[in-house]
Amino acid sequence: MSTSTSDTMGGAERAQRLQADGALILITLFWGITFVVVKSALGYGDPFSFLTLRFCVGALVLSALAGRQVLLPRNLRHGGLLALFLFGGFALQTLGLKDTTPSRAAFITGMSVVFVPLMTMLLFKRVPKPTSLLGVVLAAVGLYFLTRPEAGAEGQGFARGDLLSLGGAVSYACHITLTERYAPKEGVTGLVAVQLWGVALLSALCLPFVERRVEWTPSFVGAVLVCGVVASAVAISVQTWGQARTTAVRAAVIYSMEPVFASVYSVALGYEVLGPREWTGGSLILLGVLVSDVGAAAWGWWRARAGAA
Repeated sequence: MSTSTSDTMGGAERAQRLQADGALILITLFWGITFVVVKSALGYGDPFSFLTLRFCVGALVLSALAGRQVLLPRNLRHGGLLALFLFGGFALQTLGLKDTTPSRAAFITGMSVVFVPLMTMLLFKRVPKPTSLLGVVLAAVGLYFLTRPEAGAEGQGFARGDLLSLGGAVSYACHITLTERYAPKEGVTGLVAVQLWGVALLSALCLPFVERRVEWTPSFVGAVLVCGVVASAVAISVQTWGQARTTAVRAAVIYSMEPVFASVYSVALGYEVLGPREWTGGSLILLGVLVSDVGAAAWGWWRARAGAA
């Protein structure tokens, strides 16, 4: 293969990865914004009723679009496995919030960005690029500054809620890592629909064991529809499409921007004010994304040139 042909293929692959990273940044932005929507909705309904309704709505929309793809054995097998980890992340994070502070839960859950490289090495036997690992470190430090996990934790130690939140972070990391492995290049709706049905079913199975409460206010119904259609059906489909074209580690670094977007949106609505520490944390996370994204492209270009030489 000639050098020019190799450069053309490498350039096309890098362009495709940048497009995927851009799509993942867009859905992370939306997830960050809907964090405030979900928090408001939980004032009118319990978490598992909300999850059941939200994912049922998303599953119905995608099933209508996917048709028979939902019943393909591959989608049922892979989607069912991914649904277990997606539900595990949501459920453990929600339960953990009962016995720990929101800041500690946010930090521990965000540490999935650290677990993804470990999962990648364990499951795929693949060591991430140095620039990606540097991006992970920067994002982790940024999360610490942004979420202030030590706030309100004096004398608390490692509580039961922290352990549950840690389990949620591991579950999210497994979902991100396995999505890279199972995401198809085309026809993602069937796979995602199975995931959404799986999360809805598992959430519904939890309802007999929790205190149920639903107030059918316009705010609650609107949150169910928006989160079901856009934040679940559309966003997870885009996530699956994007992760078929980029690495799980780079995706995890991008997802670490969710609390940044949530904080900025919360500030814009006047719910909170960020200090120098929070702005420093957000800046470190953004720097981590840039290092992971742009640095990985530079690293690939340098290795291609070195190989050609």
